[in-house]
Formats: sequence, structure tokens, C-alpha cells
Amino acid sequence: MPRTFDLILTALAPAIWGSTYIVTSELLPDGYPMTAAMLRALPAGILLLLFTRALPRGIWLVRSLVLGALNFSIFWWLLFVAAYQLPGGVAATVGAIQPLIVLYLSKLLLDQGSPPAALIAGVCGILGVALLVLTPGAALDWTGILAALGGAISMAVGTVLTRKWQPPVPALTFTSWQLTAGGLLLLPVALLSEPPLPPLDTGAVLGFVFLGLIGGALTYFFWFRGIARLGPATVAPLGLLSPVAATLLGLGILGETLNVPQTAGMVLVLVGVWLGQHAQRNAPSPSPQAPAASCA
Repeated sequence: MPRTFDLILTALAPAIWGSTYIVTSELLPDGYPMTAAMLRALPAGILLLLFTRALPRGIWLVRSLVLGALNFSIFWWLLFVAAYQLPGGVAATVGAIQPLIVLYLSKLLLDQGSPPAALIAGVCGILGVALLVLTPGAALDWTGILAALGGAISMAVGTVLTRKWQPPVPALTFTSWQLTAGGLLLLPVALLSEPPLPPLDTGAVLGFVFLGLIGGALTYFFWFRGIARLGPATVAPLGLLSPVAATLLGLGILGETLNVPQTAGMVLVLVGVWLGQHAQRNAPSPSPQAPAASCA
């Protein structure tokens, strides 16, 4: 399948993730971040398991738990900590370092070198996100900074290991394993740390369905498929499209305005994404690790 189609399909994932803030703030009840994260992962994972009818066994059970924790449980937990401790712009700017972490881990774990243009693209992405979402005088909190950095590291490690650990099953099945594992790990945290959900209106139900089926199952299938086909160093910069999509949705739905620095930031992010893809186009792609165990 053409590389351009793979890039477009993968880029749809962070573009749709950009809608998470509006869906959460406009439709979901306040004060249930871990419950929302669990409901985004677990029902979608179970539905995909029922559809694919394949369970992980042996080493793949352990790897699914590790990847579910890195890509969902730990990442979303730290993301919510950062969101509560920091202004959204600061958290997004710190999280934008993820593509650079992926480049380093790809070299360390996959023996995949990074051309200089890829590093420049990563720096462009950080500066662009900062201009796009960082407000003047935003307060800094070291707990929030470390949480945002930890979340970026967790997702970066999960992205690289998703490429390194490719099971002998389709990408949709691999997605179901990770979503279910991540949701199961979030379940006790949500039950112990938050009260039961109040009665949900139609908007809240539609919000949870959207986040689970579209923002969870479909987008992560696109994301993990892209990692398998294109490699983590190519896919990671596409994540910078999420704040761009969130800003555009804010303009169109919430009536927000875009100033000159934000416009420059959006352009810089898009330049960074393009440069990252151009840098990786001719880079050698590592072969995923051979499957070591069977599944049933």
C-alpha cells in the first residue's frame, strides 16, 4: 500500500485526538478523569476482542500488559496529573518533546539512525507547539512538569516497543490487546480514586461512545498500524498534529480567535511534521523482531 496513504491514515489518529478536549469539556461530567480514561480504553478493547476473537498467550500476554500500561494507563495517568498541575499550553509544550525521545529510543532499541533533519524537525515541533498553545506568564509547577515529561517518555517507549514487539496477528488484534490491558489496569484506579458516575444525559453517552470507539479503538488501530508499517521515528512527529487540530476545533466550534504567534506556531508545527517525514523517507527501516510465541 502506498506510503502516502499510510501517512494520511496514521495522521488521522492525532487529528482526531485533538477533539478530546472539546468532547470532554463540553459533553462529559466534570471530575472523573480516570473513569473517563478507563471507559475510553476498556469497553473498546473488549469489543475488539469479541470481534477479532484472539487472546494473547505466553510472552504476548506480558508484552500486551507492558504496552497497555505504557501507551494508556501510565501515559493517561500522568497526562491528567500534568493537566491538573499545569496550564494546558505548558503541558502540551513539554509533551512535544516526545518525537525527540522516540528518535533516541529508536537508535537505542531498534538500531535506527536519525538524520540531522529529523532532529531539526523535532525542535521545530516543540517551538511551534509552544507558540501555538503556550500563554504568556503561564505558571510552572515541577510536579506537573515531571508528570508531562514522564507521560511523553511513557508514550515514546510504548511507541518504540510497539514496533519492536510485532506479534503474528493483525494490527486490529494487537490494538485490542493493548486497549484491554490498559483499561484493566485503569479500572481499579478509577474505582478507588473517584466516586461513581452520576446519571448520564444523551450528550455524555455520545461523548463516551465517541472517545471509546472513534478516539480509542479506531484511532489507535490507525496509530499502531502506522508504527508497524512506517516505523516509530516516522510516526511520532505526526502526534504534533493533535494541538493543531484542537486549536482549529476551538476556532470553529468554541469561537476562539487565533493571534499572530499562534498562527506562526501552527505553521512551524506543520513545517516540523513535513520535515520529519521528509527526513525519514529515505532512512532505512528496521525489521520488527520476529514473533517468539503463538496466540490463540
